[in-house]
Amino acid sequence: MSPRDAAPGRTGRPPVTSRAQILDAARRLIGRDGWDKLSIRRLAAELGIGTMTLYHHVRDKEDLQLLLITEYADQIPRPDLPGEPRERIIATATLIHDALAAWPWAAEVLTADGFVGRLGESVWMVESIVAGAIDHGCTPEQAVHVFRHIWYYTVGEILVRAHSAQQPADAARPADREPLFSGLDESRMPRLVAVGDQWRTLSAQDTYSQGLRALVDGLLAQATPETSRKPRSIRS
Repeated sequence: MSPRDAAPGRTGRPPVTSRAQILDAARRLIGRDGWDKLSIRRLAAELGIGTMTLYHHVRDKEDLQLLLITEYADQIPRPDLPGEPRERIIATATLIHDALAAWPWAAEVLTADGFVGRLGESVWMVESIVAGAIDHGCTPEQAVHVFRHIWYYTVGEILVRAHSAQQPADAARPADREPLFSGLDESRMPRLVAVGDQWRTLSAQDTYSQGLRALVDGLLAQATPETSRKPRSIRS
C-alpha cells in the first residue's frame, strides 16, 4: 500500500491550496518571531502541514524569501516620477529605501549580487535608475555602476540602522554615559575626542536623503557622457 493510500487526510485546518496562504503564514512568522527564525519546518508547522507538502510549493528558504520580497515589491505603488534624470534617480532610490526601511529583513536577503534578475515586475525600479543615468548622458556600463553604488549605499544604511535598533538598550553601562573616544589620547586623536560627546547624537540622525543627493551628484559628475567621447583615430 502506498503512503498516499495508507495515511488518512489531516483534520482541522484545510490543506494549503494557494501560494497566497503560504506567504501569509510566512509573514505572520516573520512578524512574530523575526525573519531569521523563518524556516521551512517552522512554516509547515504554522500551516499545519507536512514539510514535504510545503516543498511542492517552494524549493527552499531562499526561494520563499524571494517570493515574499517580490510580492511585497510588486505592491509598492508606482508614482509619477520626475522627468529630469537626476531627480528621477533620487526619487526612485528614495522609494526603494523607504520600502526596505519598512521591511529591513528584505535588505539582508538582497545583499547578494544577481538578485536583480529575480525581482519580477518590480525590476522597474532598477530600470528607472539605469534609464535616468543614461538619459543624463552616462553610457550603459556607467549607468549600471550608478545603480550598483546607489544600491550598496541604500542597503548598507538600512542594515546598519536595523541592526542598531536591535541592540538591547542598557543604560546601566558606564561606557554609554561617557563621551565616545574618551579613552583615546587627545594629543594623537584630537578631532575624534573633540566630537566624542556629539557622536552618538549625530550618528542617530537620518541623513540618507542628504547623502543620496551627494552620491548621485558625484556619480553623475564622474561619468563620461557618450557625446563627449572622442572617436578613436583610424590608422592607415
